Amino acid sequence: MQSGIILQAPGRLEQTQLPEVASPGPGQAIVRVLAIGICGTDYSAYLGKMPFIEYPRVLGHELAVEIEELGPQCPSSLQVGAVCSVEPYLNCGQCRTCLSGRSNCCESLQVLGVHCDGGMCQRLCLPAAKLHPAPASLLQQPLGLESVALVETLAIGCHAVERAQLKANESVLIIGAGPIGLTVLEFARLAGANLTVLEKQPHRREFVARHYPQVQLCQSLPPDHRFDVVFDATGHCGSMAASLQRAHFGGRVVWVGITAEAVPLDDALLHRRELSLHASRNARPADFPRILGLMNEGRLQVQPWISERCALRNLPEILPQWLEPQRAVVKAVALVD
Repeated sequence: MQSGIILQAPGRLEQTQLPEVASPGPGQAIVRVLAIGICGTDYSAYLGKMPFIEYPRVLGHELAVEIEELGPQCPSSLQVGAVCSVEPYLNCGQCRTCLSGRSNCCESLQVLGVHCDGGMCQRLCLPAAKLHPAPASLLQQPLGLESVALVETLAIGCHAVERAQLKANESVLIIGAGPIGLTVLEFARLAGANLTVLEKQPHRREFVARHYPQVQLCQSLPPDHRFDVVFDATGHCGSMAASLQRAHFGGRVVWVGITAEAVPLDDALLHRRELSLHASRNARPADFPRILGLMNEGRLQVQPWISERCALRNLPEILPQWLEPQRAVVKAVALVD
């Protein structure tokens, strides 16, 4: 048996014993979990607000792991002892969407820690193709290991910016400066966009002002202030509906956050301005090595995001504290002993 953390029901996060993993089969790898980024999905599951989770569930999909054992027929680029980021999207590889190269929205997609048990444990057996080795020099940097655990978070913003086909010097509005909004900010910045962030919460505005002084920051905007591209990272149906009003004629809107509620759509506005509305789901396999390379080059700076950390065994006690508004948590990481 191995130690792990399981969400038995909303509000009931418990330390438990989980079955030990079996020997890896063809194309599989046994990995030791090193660090886990705590995602908004994890908080929503804890609060009982995540519609895709069934209880009990082992959470955790933002993972830094070390390869312990490789089965036959694994990629030659993988070696025992390598520290990797995990691409947590378990796609079928056979549906029309997968065959078209869009495995991020596979028709029967299973996401670790959401649709199936995830990484809040000591060991996992994973498809080896879902492991992306981190450069050794990145791991030698301050908070290098914890940064590897945040690659999946960054991949969300990477894919969203790709969906927008963002060009240099375009005006961009990012609505919401939580972790997902920050990932969009990072990749929109790399694309050379002129950035404005709309955020109501004072502690998030303060964080953006401190770490992204080149960004225009506001808590409200005049009704006629419009942008070439609008990203909504709130997951709030009212904000998502209103985001179309912020786009120029011929502009693009990308919904990065997700909600279980119906979003009212102003069709007259959509047609009159001939807007392009995009959903953005998960990320693509190529995003992971790209992000690891950008981190290694110092072009992505996520270390300031990590405002909280704890040992995984202490998470049942500490996670509820991270939900308290006065803690102003940006990003939290759990470390596995």
